[in-house]
Amino acid sequence: MIKRTAVVLATGLLAASPLMAADFMDAAWAKQACDTWNKTPVLTNQLAQMPGDMFGDGYKWIKNNAGRGYKLIQIYRDGNGCGAKKAIQLTIADKNGKAMCIYGGKPDGKKMNFNVDYVMHATDANWTCMGSGKCGVMGSMMTGKLKFKGPKMEAMKVMKPFAEFLKLTGKVPGAKTACK
Repeated sequence: MIKRTAVVLATGLLAASPLMAADFMDAAWAKQACDTWNKTPVLTNQLAQMPGDMFGDGYKWIKNNAGRGYKLIQIYRDGNGCGAKKAIQLTIADKNGKAMCIYGGKPDGKKMNFNVDYVMHATDANWTCMGSGKCGVMGSMMTGKLKFKGPKMEAMKVMKPFAEFLKLTGKVPGAKTACK
């Protein structure tokens, strides 16, 4: 009876844990990344408020959305059978004064506007380094570890949250297997 209970409990825990099923930067991983974003105050609060930013202009990252009401972030892995065709997307919107992730998954067909949206990509080794916090944002951008398209001056204004976003890629577990 105890053995059967342990097996049933273990099976239930595995089934209840969505963190077990994702490959790094696949659609399931993106959904988990979206959920993790929403639990990260530096991302939800500072990207909506940004008082005391480095330029002192009270810039609000989430409000720079080309009048669409959202910003898009697409990321992908270089190499390992991956690439731009395997990108995932996070859609970020202002919800009750917070920069909230409202969608995480495969790109949903919304048109990217590189005045306000971002595409970032790196090798698995570089994502691992950035996700651990060992490779900083500026260093990663300057050395080419992180390839980046989007509003670079805006990214500079929100360096602390940007660094936290890169660490998010290390917080959400996912196997770095070849892309399917």
